[in-house]
Amino acid sequence: MKFMKLGSKPDSFQTEGNSIRYVATELATDIIVNVGDIKFYLHKFPLLSKSAHLQNLVTIANGENSDEVDISDIPGGPSAYEICAKFCYGMTVTLNAYNVVAARCAAEYLGMHETIEKGNLIYKIDVFLSSSIFRSWKDSIIVLQTTRSFLPLSEELKVISHCIHAVATKACVDVSKVNWSYSYNRKKLPEENGNDPNLNGLRNRLVPTDWWVEDLCELEIGLYKRVLVTIQTKGTLSDEVIGEGLKAYAYRRLPGFSKGMIQCGDAAKYRSTVDTIVWLLPTERGSVPCSFLLKLLKAAIYVDLGDAIKGQLIRRIGQQLEEASVNDLLIHAGEGENMMYDVDAVKKMVEEFLMRDQIAKLESEEDHEVQEIRKPGILSDASKLMVAKLIDGYLAEIAKDPNLPLLKFVELAEMVSGVSRPAHDALYRAVDMYLKEHPGISKSERKRICKLMDCKKLSAEACMHAVQNDRLPLRVVVQVLFFEQVRVAASSGSSTPDLPKSIRDLNNGSQRSSRSANTNTEGDWDVVATAEELKALKEEVASLRLANGRNGVDKAVNNKMRGMLKSKIFTKLWSSKGEKDLQGSCRAEEIIEYYCRCELVY
Repeated sequence: MKFMKLGSKPDSFQTEGNSIRYVATELATDIIVNVGDIKFYLHKFPLLSKSAHLQNLVTIANGENSDEVDISDIPGGPSAYEICAKFCYGMTVTLNAYNVVAARCAAEYLGMHETIEKGNLIYKIDVFLSSSIFRSWKDSIIVLQTTRSFLPLSEELKVISHCIHAVATKACVDVSKVNWSYSYNRKKLPEENGNDPNLNGLRNRLVPTDWWVEDLCELEIGLYKRVLVTIQTKGTLSDEVIGEGLKAYAYRRLPGFSKGMIQCGDAAKYRSTVDTIVWLLPTERGSVPCSFLLKLLKAAIYVDLGDAIKGQLIRRIGQQLEEASVNDLLIHAGEGENMMYDVDAVKKMVEEFLMRDQIAKLESEEDHEVQEIRKPGILSDASKLMVAKLIDGYLAEIAKDPNLPLLKFVELAEMVSGVSRPAHDALYRAVDMYLKEHPGISKSERKRICKLMDCKKLSAEACMHAVQNDRLPLRVVVQVLFFEQVRVAASSGSSTPDLPKSIRDLNNGSQRSSRSANTNTEGDWDVVATAEELKALKEEVASLRLANGRNGVDKAVNNKMRGMLKSKIFTKLWSSKGEKDLQGSCRAEEIIEYYCRCELVY
């Protein structure tokens, strides 16, 4: 830390009790200076020779036959005045980054200018600031912090503006020229520690580009904003580095921010901080991580910054949604909401993500340019797939909310339905979780949510779970059985019998007008098999295969399987119709016959 010593005489100021300060000398004091509760017993000559304000006050006191003056409103109080008084006496006084602003403001109050005496205190302090303090990185930050206590005088004296300029200039200097100490507690790269093996053993200590961000976290938000704006105005540092600075400040100044919340009941206390950080965000997409933006959104909701700020953050998040995680997206719903999470906010993020692709494609079409390199803004298939998987995982989490309406679940899932995924296991888990937590939904609702997933894209493990899942409609179980058999047949090189028309209609979800004649039959496909029925089916089929050999299923086995299927599960297809509904019965027979020929075993 830089310091400056003024004067050469020994310090002879003495204390008597808690409220009296005096100079130990044989010469009697002739003036009492009151500063708050402290009385200074001093001498007029050294004080008046350097202070224009004291000259005026003493003149007034003499007219009133008084030897006391009051300067209780002096900036910095008794300690700052004592520095000025010692300077007047020529006693040794030390100025440093912690007391120099107080001394400068007190000297200004006392009028200790060059017009009163050459080499006065104001001049000496200004020289110290410009030649030492403003050239020191940490001293400049300390001085800037102390200026808050002396507003508005510290602003009028331009101490704040000079400090801000000094700090911003040093932050923008080329890292190769940074030769002063700074705080950096975050994990460094090997090359930043000088441990990079590619350096051939050289222990050169490289400075990270964001070396300055932690020291600036010491500033309160108003001063921090002014420094950041000055840094951005210089245009030297990249948006990514600016983003690192904002990220570090948020983690330092907002308790609980790293966990996506603010651990303090006083939301108003942090409203200005969150608002300023959002305002300072660089405009370039990707300048700050998506996870940081989501944490910022949660903080903005907590401190109630309003819909405008919330919408701004949602748009920013949507532009880089592929970087997010499921946990990041779990934004708690506001007060008065029945749902656990703010699903509408996530829907808006997805809309923004997809809109980015549409806008870029339209611009590309208008340009009529054929480019080998992808136009910036057009989403890659990998980005779309990442977002689709992200939403699948998010759906599985919000499905646990018993108050989540089916419509919100379905609408969000359908937003990414156009993105081709190699597997639908995650979507199946989300659908199954919703069915588990909402057992009271209607048949039509159950059917609608199950249509979200493609049974052809379920893994073998998911298929095994699905055929034993008593929450799924029979329609879905049949589809899973069929497509799994097709996959097994394809992998073994054998052929699969042609799919009967009734099953084909079932798998295609036929909506033709002829369906009106079979309305009741179609509805029965949406009934749910019990766990006992599915378990019994699995066990009996397994025992039949074991008894008759893995590769040979004889006529008796087929007959028994047919009878078992009727009695265990598919009797539900015609149980409510009786013998009159021949069409429904024949359809069930056709399906059972097909699966027996396919030799399905699960």
